[in-house]
Amino acid sequence: MENSILNLKPSNVWKHFHELTQIPHPSGHMEKITAFIEGFGKNLGLETVRDAANNICIRKPATLGYENKQTIVLQSHLDMVPQANSDTPFDFEQDPIQTYIDGDWVKAKGTTLGADNGIGAAAAMAILEAADLEHGALEALFTTDEETGMYGAQLVNPDLIKGKIMLNLDSELDGELYIGCAGGADVTVQFRYEEEVLRLPKTDIVVKISLTGLKGGHSGVDIHLGRANANELIFRFLKEAAKKCHIRLSSVSGGSLRNAIPREAFATIVVDGLETYNQIYKRVADYETLFNKEFEGIENKIEFKAERLNQMAEIKLIPEAIQTQLTHAVVGCPNNVINMFAEIPDTVETSINMAVVESQEGHADLKFLARSSSESKKYAVCSSVESVFSLAKADSIETRNGYPGWDPNYKSTILSIMEDVFEKQRGFKPEVKVMHAGLECGIILSNVPGLDTVSFGPTIKYPHSPDEKVEIASVQKFWDYLTAILKHAPENN
Repeated sequence: MENSILNLKPSNVWKHFHELTQIPHPSGHMEKITAFIEGFGKNLGLETVRDAANNICIRKPATLGYENKQTIVLQSHLDMVPQANSDTPFDFEQDPIQTYIDGDWVKAKGTTLGADNGIGAAAAMAILEAADLEHGALEALFTTDEETGMYGAQLVNPDLIKGKIMLNLDSELDGELYIGCAGGADVTVQFRYEEEVLRLPKTDIVVKISLTGLKGGHSGVDIHLGRANANELIFRFLKEAAKKCHIRLSSVSGGSLRNAIPREAFATIVVDGLETYNQIYKRVADYETLFNKEFEGIENKIEFKAERLNQMAEIKLIPEAIQTQLTHAVVGCPNNVINMFAEIPDTVETSINMAVVESQEGHADLKFLARSSSESKKYAVCSSVESVFSLAKADSIETRNGYPGWDPNYKSTILSIMEDVFEKQRGFKPEVKVMHAGLECGIILSNVPGLDTVSFGPTIKYPHSPDEKVEIASVQKFWDYLTAILKHAPENN
């Protein structure tokens, strides 16, 4: 128990966060966690409502003397991003997250932690359970499947929300208040083909290429950091290798989530003899040195390896024409930051993440997530991807799941109160910002217009990757700040 998060303060928040880590809740598998939250609300004797999208709203009455305060909605999402290191066997649908304390931080052993957005959900649970807080009427809104497309928020029943103020508990840097965010859209691409079956001469060699050790991260929060994209790098190598050594591509895969910068990528290739294999082996080593030099100070040690596989009788190959079209399109496709805000320093306006590439059984699939605070620029970058892959003769290209951004309101009443409360607690003003990552606020506001909304949270680093961690001290600050905001909420007119 010495290294247990149950020993941390505020104990009520960490208790509930621990409970959440013990219940599998990856995106797309919400049954256990929604049942738990629904039972939690009902066991407290509070009004608990579930809508058709499995979003859950738990309502708590005002404490004595605070009945005239405006109702506040505490909003968080219940799903987590399932990412594990390749050397960490883990079933996100069955296994509990293994948390531990590392100095000033809480981390997970080899997997994502789920502090995004488990800490926000745990704080809401602690407030619902608490008998010693002062607040007006509250609604805790727990949404589903935020990480895979914000589907819960998109389908939220407007009748679920009665409040006029919403505090989104899903941003990730202490001392910052967010009043706007980027919108997003998915682009999916597919090449279809008939696999070629090659009976291998004894001289041919099958080689597995592995690119690992990248940091990855959240494709909104971390995209400005210039981290390496595993898909981009491995295809850069494959193009050069095909040009100089005439390789044949059997399979390629990289990334697994639309909103995570891919950390690993793998390819299986065939080369015609030992001499070519030795050339490939040397090129891989040279590229490992090159990649580490290019990303020095940004990435840790990038591992790029070539491994000779056991001799096999035959192997399935991607047709050479498709291999060329796919490789050139990926290398030529826009990726990473497209442009920054002119009027907001150091804030990304538009980006795109080449999130997933996977070939299997006659098709190669690619997934991109575009983000922008400008609707026109968001769809412009989607159009760029479409153009590149149209020229490469992809069989299907589709832009879908578009969701709106959240327009900032600098005259927000709750923002003004939150700035004052923060300054009284800390002695300095918080930073008011617009976030490049997608938040559910814009979507919920499109369903429930007029909500006065601000997003904030504790400090969480490297979400959407196994390096995810939450700063312990910031959770206490977050709790103290949240409870003070509730006490000083505006009164009904």
